[in-house]
Amino acid sequence: MTDTHDRIRSLVTDNTFVLFMKGNRNAPQCGFSSKVVDVLDEYLPEYVTVDVLSDPSIREGIKEFSSWPTIPQLYVKGEFIGGCDIVTEMNDSGELEEVLGTKRAALLTPDITVTEGAIKALTEFAEGEKPVVRLEVAPGWRYGMDLDEVRPSDIVVDRDDVAVVMNRKTARKVNGMTIDFVSGPEGGGFKIDNPNEPPKVQLLTVHELDRWRKEGKSFELFDVRSPAEMETASIEGAHALDDAGIELLEKLEPDTPVAFLCHHGVRSQRAAVAALKRGFKHVYNVEGGIDAWSREIDPSVPTYG
Repeated sequence: MTDTHDRIRSLVTDNTFVLFMKGNRNAPQCGFSSKVVDVLDEYLPEYVTVDVLSDPSIREGIKEFSSWPTIPQLYVKGEFIGGCDIVTEMNDSGELEEVLGTKRAALLTPDITVTEGAIKALTEFAEGEKPVVRLEVAPGWRYGMDLDEVRPSDIVVDRDDVAVVMNRKTARKVNGMTIDFVSGPEGGGFKIDNPNEPPKVQLLTVHELDRWRKEGKSFELFDVRSPAEMETASIEGAHALDDAGIELLEKLEPDTPVAFLCHHGVRSQRAAVAALKRGFKHVYNVEGGIDAWSREIDPSVPTYG
């Protein structure tokens, strides 16, 4: 435990603001961590977060180091401040400004584009009236939109034909967002493009994979199945995720598109998530796996149970 305490001590003394949490600033993995991130984001453009879920020794060691049993934990200039309840109370009382040494940052109205198609759909929902749309970004970058009215504390993006309203938490996450409406066989739906959203695993259909291969798109395909499975059925050019495959993966640049394949798409999803944690920005999971490839693209590839 001494080595772990030394690592923790270095983190809290070498950095002015350190939050030990579940997940990271862009993707908190528990409600308490998310709440503290929301508070700190009001004050600090930069601070260090340490994901205790990715390091069990840190997860247990920080509790002993601070003599505090829960996560998250905030340190400022090497001093332990507290967990979620204490940080929240200090924020409500105004004491947090003094501890952090900075005032709450001024929040500019975000730049949000609402396309003509989205405005038309929203106006229909509002029965011809100018729509006032409440926008919410929930944990995990899940989006919510509904017709509402302006509240006193709202941040308002007001256009001639639509108004988008939101709380401060959402406003910090949506600058540069585009809201569109895409028609479809069941009436269509809204599509949101948010440049602030961190990378996530994207689904890749076997038809898209086939097109990528035919077009010569630059990407790497990794097959996470066992050697026996790959001997039974495989896609030419796919790399086994064995020692050699892992070595190749580690040498790739973070901007390299990487796709993962298994039997049906479950094991490959786990591998894709791990690739995100390694820092890859364009990560894909082949939907349906080799089974879908056999049935929909290349019947010469055997199927197996």
